[in-house]
Amino acid sequence: MNTGDPVRLTAWVHGHVQGVGFRWWTRSRALELGLTGYAKNQADGRVLVVAQGPRPSCEKLLDLLQTGRTPGSVDTVVADWSEAGEPIRGFSER
Repeated sequence: MNTGDPVRLTAWVHGHVQGVGFRWWTRSRALELGLTGYAKNQADGRVLVVAQGPRPSCEKLLDLLQTGRTPGSVDTVVADWSEAGEPIRGFSER
């Protein structure tokens, strides 16, 4: 994979991250970084974040998710990297 190729970050955010504005906050940060994707609540209390774009921007988003300066409280973030999939328009809260 060429370092300039878009990548996909799939991150499962564990902690108290539902009902606290976490998805809205994630969307705002992703848009600031020029990323596309979505943040979606999961039935088990996690938030799934899927972001596509340049790897440095995705890495910055991952860093922001792990800082502890998010709404609610993040216990851990499990991240997976892959090649970008089908294009995603914008960044949404699902």
